[in-house]
This record gives sequence, structure tokens and C-alpha cells, in this order.
Amino acid sequence: MKKKLFAAFGLIAALLMTGCGSDGGNAGGGDKEKVNATIKIGATPVPHAEMLEQIKSDLQEKGVTLEIVEFNDYVQPNIALNDKELDANFFQHEPYLKDFVKEHKEMKLKNAAGIHVEPMGVYSKKIKDLKELQDGAIVSIPNDPTNGGRALLLLEKAGLLKLKEGVNETATVNDITENTKNLQIREVEAAQLPRTLDDVDISVINTNFAMNADLNPVKDALFMEDKTSPYVNIITVREGDENRPEIKLLIEALQTDKMKKFIEEKYKGAIVPAF
Repeated sequence: MKKKLFAAFGLIAALLMTGCGSDGGNAGGGDKEKVNATIKIGATPVPHAEMLEQIKSDLQEKGVTLEIVEFNDYVQPNIALNDKELDANFFQHEPYLKDFVKEHKEMKLKNAAGIHVEPMGVYSKKIKDLKELQDGAIVSIPNDPTNGGRALLLLEKAGLLKLKEGVNETATVNDITENTKNLQIREVEAAQLPRTLDDVDISVINTNFAMNADLNPVKDALFMEDKTSPYVNIITVREGDENRPEIKLLIEALQTDKMKKFIEEKYKGAIVPAF
């Protein structure tokens, strides 16, 4: 009889403990969303690394440690991501990624989310208005295929040249059909374009590199892409990693009202949220 009573008491106690455990789990439901992980992400200093710094503490609260590795070019971040030295990168737009993957077929990289647009602009230390541009002026543009084509499209939109009908961001100098000012196009590595301003008449520069050189796109650009630009900067990951919980948390943190407010207040129109 005693044995039966002890067994009954033991069963009741076990059930009570299970019930308490369930209640405790519900009370601390937020902890279930936490992960214990580190994300190593490659980024160019401005504005990408600056934006990532804003979400470090938010991710830490959810169990994710964010390590930011800065790069000053457009090639190494993708190589490092492919080689698993990084978990993600944040520096490029999708046309550039598509072109890069096309050239490096062994690399399986994917757009995980769009974050913002950095309108490309035309800059100069020698003129204050594009109307002042003289015949034979020297123009520097990015030497990578997509940004080079993007720069040519911007020059066309500014009325400085004409391209073959139907060309897109893959346009090259060979697609120029009309160049009434006899502009001399110089193709230069994108990160080096600000340094060419002393030697050229105008330069078409990506916003991140312009800002890194203390150029204010809103104040200093003679001509800029408008807010309808299709060149949204993205979070890039290896194919299959877009569903990792920590990657999803990274994207969520970058697409909040808090981040939108930071972009609008910090960059004052030089960068536009894309979410």
C-alpha cells in the first residue's frame, strides 16, 4: 500500500513539475527567439559599416554577435564570402552581384535583402555647373562593368552624351553614339575615383566612396541619380544561408523604423531607404 501511495505522489509531483516547466517557458517566450551565434560581415566603411554599427546592440540582445570587417574595394568582399571567411557582405547592388556571379560561375552568392539606394553623382573641383564643361573635358568613371555602365547612363541623362538605344547598365564606352563635347572617358577603379578629381574635369562617383572622401552628395554633386534608381544595396550571402536564423535577424534589424530614421537623419537624402 505504501509503495502505491509513494508511486502516486511521485507521479503527481512529476506532473506538477512538468506544468511549472511549461509555464516558465511561456513566461520567458522571448528567450526562445534568441540564438547563440556570431555573424562576420564584410562592408565598405561608409555608409555600410556605419549602418551596421547602429544595430550591434539590437542583435546582441537577441543573442547575435556582429563582427564587421571593413573593405575598400568591390572584389574582395565577395571572394571572402565565397571562401567562408565571412557570413555575409553589405556593399553592392544586385546588378553588380549578377555580373560578378556571371564572371565567377563557381561562386554561389545570393541577394538576401535590399536595404538602401546610394544615388551615383557627378563631381568636380574645376566647375560649378555642367554647363561650364569644355570641349575635350576629361571624365573619370568606374572601371567595373555595372558601375561603368551606370555612370555612362547617368552622363546620358545629364545630356552629355548619347548611347545606343536599349543599352542598360552593361553599357560600355563602345556604346557611345554621340559625344558632341568630345569627352575623354577614363576608366578607374571605383574606390580611387575621388583621388582623380584634381586631374579630371568631372568624375562619376559612387556615393559610398564620395562620402568616404568627405564629399556631400546633396551639396557637392553637380548631377545625381534620382530616388527611382534601381541600384538597391543588398545583403549578400552564400546560397542556402539566407534562411539561417541569425541572417534573418540581421536583415530584420536593418529594416526597422529605427534604421530608416538613422538613414534619413544621418545622410539627409544622400542615401535613401529601400524598405
